[in-house]
Amino acid sequence: MASQKFLETILYVNNQEKSRAFYQKILRQKPDLDVPGMTEFTLSEFSKIGLMPNKGMAEILTPPMPHPDLANGVPRCELYFYVENIQFEFDNAIASDAQLISPITDRDWGDKVCYFADPDGHIIAFAQKQSP
Repeated sequence: MASQKFLETILYVNNQEKSRAFYQKILRQKPDLDVPGMTEFTLSEFSKIGLMPNKGMAEILTPPMPHPDLANGVPRCELYFYVENIQFEFDNAIASDAQLISPITDRDWGDKVCYFADPDGHIIAFAQKQSP
């Protein structure tokens, strides 16, 4: 049995305020925590998304690791959301100024998926299982 009880995915961001505004629009909710150095959105009982400025993360990671600023605009992760209405999420992402990467397309792994990028180049996918 796995010992993990909760998952928080923390995205390193160039501009916390800009990223907070973006995720507030795309998730259609306000953050649960928004303080200098960390913004958090609760997605479910078992998961959150955190936004941490590159500068703050660099204080923890460098020098053993490269400074997070070196990866700005480079896809570093993918948030893959299974949703009830992919067209609704697609339209909301467009209205939220997400960068369209790929429109809604049937994929060979059985999902219908569209891909976007956030202001820092992190990939956001909205997916639904394909109809049989």
